[in-house]
Amino acid sequence: MTPVELRDICAAAAEAGARTLRDLYDRPRDVQFKGRIDLVTDADKAAEEAIIRVLRERAPGSGILAEESGAQGGGDVRFLVDPLDGTTNYAHGLPMFCSTVGAEEKGIPVAGCTVDPLRGETFVAARGQGAELRTEKGTRPLHVSGTSELIEALLCSGFPYGDRDKLPKMIAAFGKFTELSRGTRRLGSAAIDLAYVAAGRLDGFWEVGLKAWDVAAGVILVQEAGGLVTRFDGSAHRLAGGEILAAPPALHARMLQVLSAVR
Repeated sequence: MTPVELRDICAAAAEAGARTLRDLYDRPRDVQFKGRIDLVTDADKAAEEAIIRVLRERAPGSGILAEESGAQGGGDVRFLVDPLDGTTNYAHGLPMFCSTVGAEEKGIPVAGCTVDPLRGETFVAARGQGAELRTEKGTRPLHVSGTSELIEALLCSGFPYGDRDKLPKMIAAFGKFTELSRGTRRLGSAAIDLAYVAAGRLDGFWEVGLKAWDVAAGVILVQEAGGLVTRFDGSAHRLAGGEILAAPPALHARMLQVLSAVR
């Protein structure tokens, strides 16, 4: 399958998950715990089932790695599924969450889609084809911001549910970036954070403790929108690597310097 075909499959699957999240949003939640503060809801599971149905119909035989149900199938193409990124927000009624599906070939992101069901925004990208935002008003190309200086930048991060030993360094980095930038945010959804970097709404994003399904779509969105995505030391990003820095090229270099100093 071509990157465009994979993008369209990711979009159909993510939109199916997003419809489920929207339909269940105002209903009482069944909340369970995967860890001390790591939640899973009935909506996570229902949205994942909807996504997997689409993937099995549109890409039979392809591999799937989903947050709640794990790995299924095999092959050169694998879809990475986070049915509800921002579960804690969702469980508390905070309207900042999404459904996100990425496609990789031999470990390299090639296509992805992130859907914000309440805002009606669908962010899509395919390798070599650019990134787009689709809404009821139409489709427009995505580009990272032109920001190159920290003092002009609005930055975003998150804090890990596990790996709490990494929390002090992340808080230190958050404090330093807050001092040096125009502002820092924590939205509670890494997939939305990355989509917003691709759209130029946020200038940069960094985080640790993330899983492949959290970032698979976001990585290709940022790259196809003209941004850089690496680890904190500037080396190549790995989907299963746990840490990520995404920003426009010039700002990316400034953020690397800060992260190096904090570490």
